[in-house]
Amino acid sequence: MSHSAATRDHAKKQPDMIQHRQPSREISSTEIRTHGGESAAERRWQDEMADLVTDPQELLDLLQLAPEQLPQLAAASGLFQLRVPRPYLQRIRPCDPQDPLLLQVLPSAAELQPTPGFSDDPLEEANANPVPGVVHKYRGRLLLIAAGQCAVNCRYCFRRAFPYSDNHLSRSQWQQALDYIRSQKDLREVILSGGDPLVMSDRQLGWLAGELEQIPQLDKLRIHTRLPIVAPSRVNEEFLAWFSRSRLKPVLVLHCNHASEIDEAVASALHKLRAAGVTLLNQSVLLQGINDNADVLSALSERLFAAGVLPYYLHQLDRVQGAAHFEVSDARARDLIEQLRQQLPGYLVPKLVREIPAEKSKTPL
Repeated sequence: MSHSAATRDHAKKQPDMIQHRQPSREISSTEIRTHGGESAAERRWQDEMADLVTDPQELLDLLQLAPEQLPQLAAASGLFQLRVPRPYLQRIRPCDPQDPLLLQVLPSAAELQPTPGFSDDPLEEANANPVPGVVHKYRGRLLLIAAGQCAVNCRYCFRRAFPYSDNHLSRSQWQQALDYIRSQKDLREVILSGGDPLVMSDRQLGWLAGELEQIPQLDKLRIHTRLPIVAPSRVNEEFLAWFSRSRLKPVLVLHCNHASEIDEAVASALHKLRAAGVTLLNQSVLLQGINDNADVLSALSERLFAAGVLPYYLHQLDRVQGAAHFEVSDARARDLIEQLRQQLPGYLVPKLVREIPAEKSKTPL
């Protein structure tokens, strides 16, 4: 088959604004129900993605929290929408405005304050976007923006202002992105990113993996995702089938910041991935008031390892506008890593790094 005919054939397939409110009673985790009434465990992941909590008032009501300044919270959600899967809410302590999982997802008035030194594109990815959908910064690997949204909007996300509409690929643009990958003979690895690539269907992802599998210089396929953490039902048989059976070595890099994010359902999903032969790594972001504590970080590393995941990176915050209240100083970050070295074996101590625009790799701190 000619290259043009093959291309046509492929195209066809394809800080604190909240106070305690005294609860009228204790809430069990199973009471956080979907709108249809069934528990999260009874639903498919697609149903969970269609039933996200997006209203700050609903989130506060579900967790029995009382807002002091709901208008500001709503305004922050207007700039960067609140999005939380209901299974994730089961791990947030009711009536606790300082819960570390809550603080990662709840819009805050602090996001509305412009901060010098912070920008909408802190990593200058616009300068490394050779064709729509591709971010190519490092030798031997590149990012393919497979999806323009996430299941959860983390308030510190460095791509909260990324122009996803400009990188939402049509069929012809998918081919353009794949042609670019084919032309880069030094590539060994494609990283599916986003947004979160696992919001795509397994049919779409399987097609894309098949296309990449045919590019001879590639030998690894990596996925950066938070979905198995926030909605573990996403790790289903269909996903395991296409991801683990490719000739490309499967690597999955999770994003988990706190040990409380890993409950039994998450651990079970991670064990399934490990049993399928997937290499599991984790990258965290160091966040003030959430995990800037050596005991918290140590517990995270231990919990990850128990679930079959190795700590990989601990990122200093990318200085995106709206996230300055999460920043931890470099001196504090280095001190925390030194404390971890004294508490943990070396393989459980993540690398402390910062990503600097135009550098050839992440910068160790």
